[in-house]
Amino acid sequence: MHLSKQNTFGLALLLGSVVALMPLSIDMYLPAFSDIGKHFNTKQSQVELSLTVYFIGVALGQLVYGPLADRYGRRMPMLIGLAIAAVTSVACAFVPSIEGLIVLRFFQAFGMCAGGVISRAIIRDMFEPVDVAKFFSLLMLVMGVAPILAPIAGAQMSMHFGWQSIFLLIAAVCIIDMLSVTFLLPETHEPNPGVRLTSTFSTYRDILRDRHFVGYSMAGGAAFSSMFAYITGSAFVLIDYYGVKPEHFGYYFGVNALGFIIMSQVNRVLLKHYSYTAIFHTGLKVLLGAGVALAIGGLASVPLPLFLIPLFVFVAALGVISPNGMAGALEGEARRAGAASALAGSLQFSLSFIFSGAVGIIHASTPMPMCLIMLSGAVIASLFARMTLGPKRRATA
Repeated sequence: MHLSKQNTFGLALLLGSVVALMPLSIDMYLPAFSDIGKHFNTKQSQVELSLTVYFIGVALGQLVYGPLADRYGRRMPMLIGLAIAAVTSVACAFVPSIEGLIVLRFFQAFGMCAGGVISRAIIRDMFEPVDVAKFFSLLMLVMGVAPILAPIAGAQMSMHFGWQSIFLLIAAVCIIDMLSVTFLLPETHEPNPGVRLTSTFSTYRDILRDRHFVGYSMAGGAAFSSMFAYITGSAFVLIDYYGVKPEHFGYYFGVNALGFIIMSQVNRVLLKHYSYTAIFHTGLKVLLGAGVALAIGGLASVPLPLFLIPLFVFVAALGVISPNGMAGALEGEARRAGAASALAGSLQFSLSFIFSGAVGIIHASTPMPMCLIMLSGAVIASLFARMTLGPKRRATA
């Protein structure tokens, strides 16, 4: 039995579990950074590099899967990606060196990203633009569980079973998702021989000429990438600077993720009364204000409770920015949803690579670098959002 458009929550549960693999493979091993460093007798900066190359793998991989999904249908490329992710996850658990882990994380990301980019295309296949934003919000309710539970589970697993168990669990989830996609997910885009893979770059060039696509994808991408600066630097800021115990790190991380989930569901209610464009721009204003407050807090070295307030608001604001930004980017791209989804995701994770890499490179004794990079993401997002103002484009057939 296949899941249909009418079985909305079942579809969201399936796609959410696939999309959640990416945050799962990021957030779950964050509390184990110290253990991984000790295991390989290396600096934490080397371990952080395994996170940075992950973003490179996701950014490049999405550019490959998008055209494949338009040419050969959605299911087969997704299954191939999940298979790659499962094999490399197992390999990460048994790799003998930190250099090997870094390389494997690239290929793990290359496989993982298939779920995200193709799931977005499937949603665009099945729903109208306004309903796309609502479904993305529902999807975040499902996949949002990963950032809450992943660091908590990761800390406990690393403590009791070793950090390797984290990657074995991720491999098991990949296999479960492969079975779910095989038996439950319908094909929403029949193979199209008219899509020529050799013209991929010209397709991307044409999409980039759409100012609305560029505005929404870059604004949403810059905003969301600032959260990866937080993800990369949060362990140092909370554990090393503020003295939070490693086993308690997941709870702090989870509270912020909960704010993200709550606002993504508030977004579904707001969409009944306001356009996704209006909600998107309001969310960016809140993000910018929280970013300024974070930078001031980092500069003044405020106590932890005062630091956590704007941090919570910042992450929560992304709960309304992300679904509406992606809906806006894909609105006019029904005919080439796979390529558009891939390009939007690649732009997002390219920025994530830059933001997270900057946090990893700048070694400081205060939260200031992380705060400034998060603020810069909010500023960049606000600037690109100006491109979305004006007459709406017509959706491609």
